[in-house]
Amino acid sequence: MTVFIIRRLMQSALVLIIMSLLVFFGVFAIGDPVEIFVAADADQAERERAIKALGLDRPIWAQYGYFVVNALAGDLGRSFVFNIPSIELILQRMPATLELASCAVMLSVVIGIPLGMFAGYRPESRISKTIMATSIAGFSLPTFWVGLMLILVFAVELGWLPSTGRGQLGEFLGIRSSLFTLDGLAHLALPALNLALFNISLVIRLTRAGMRENMPMDYVKFARAKGLSQKRVVFVHVMKNIMIPVVTVIGLEIGQVIAFAVVTETIFAWPGMGKLIIDSINNLDRPVIVAYLLITVIMFIVINLVVDILYSVLDPRVRLADAGKS
Repeated sequence: MTVFIIRRLMQSALVLIIMSLLVFFGVFAIGDPVEIFVAADADQAERERAIKALGLDRPIWAQYGYFVVNALAGDLGRSFVFNIPSIELILQRMPATLELASCAVMLSVVIGIPLGMFAGYRPESRISKTIMATSIAGFSLPTFWVGLMLILVFAVELGWLPSTGRGQLGEFLGIRSSLFTLDGLAHLALPALNLALFNISLVIRLTRAGMRENMPMDYVKFARAKGLSQKRVVFVHVMKNIMIPVVTVIGLEIGQVIAFAVVTETIFAWPGMGKLIIDSINNLDRPVIVAYLLITVIMFIVINLVVDILYSVLDPRVRLADAGKS
């Protein structure tokens, strides 16, 4: 297990280095923030002062080297717009995004796995066919359109749920969250459902495929022959095997949900990192853009590492195969 983790950490470090290069030089190429922060009628001396104040007077490689040195010390630069450390600005918005993402993933698990197991256990029933048809819609419909329809139906027409904002925050064990108040849960319902729809469809189809694949296998027949109840066979033996790919996909989807919550946060005016990055792109706030993208990459790396470890625990063949390469 130790060799397995060390190998994954080395791979993760290499990915982070490559991504830092791509992110930094990619952001450098998208525009000149001086054009936004300095008035059009400003003279050349004022422009040069702004360029120097923003640290843009150095060559690009020198800027990258300065960025790497500071990043290793935990400093990802100061926001051009807010004049505070970028990491501090992102950390202020991160709880809202993590709250939204965790609720979306929880919905995909709570809804997707039972529906997928039922669809796989009784594939020819009308309910199963309805579940699979609905899952296709979840894959096909664009997130922004679904979000607008949810607002139109549940907020505008029915008036059941609010359409924007995070709502009232509650506090529990020192943690402030909208999960701890009814108003907060009401504000969270629509964006969490909108963000979870694709993952619910994915989990349904993956779980159904696992059920269809495992139910005819010999170990299921043997368990039945031993006199085990159908419920125990399905929820203990079969479920353990189908959870291996499901855990992998859910783990990978956590990173994608966090990274791609931008559309949902924009539609529902959710005050998270996604809305922050849209505003930063509009203002060409380079330090915030770079910090956001690198933090997102680090999240992906950590989540993938945890998923790899969980996968090796669920299926020891992964560890053995990795050890055989070393």
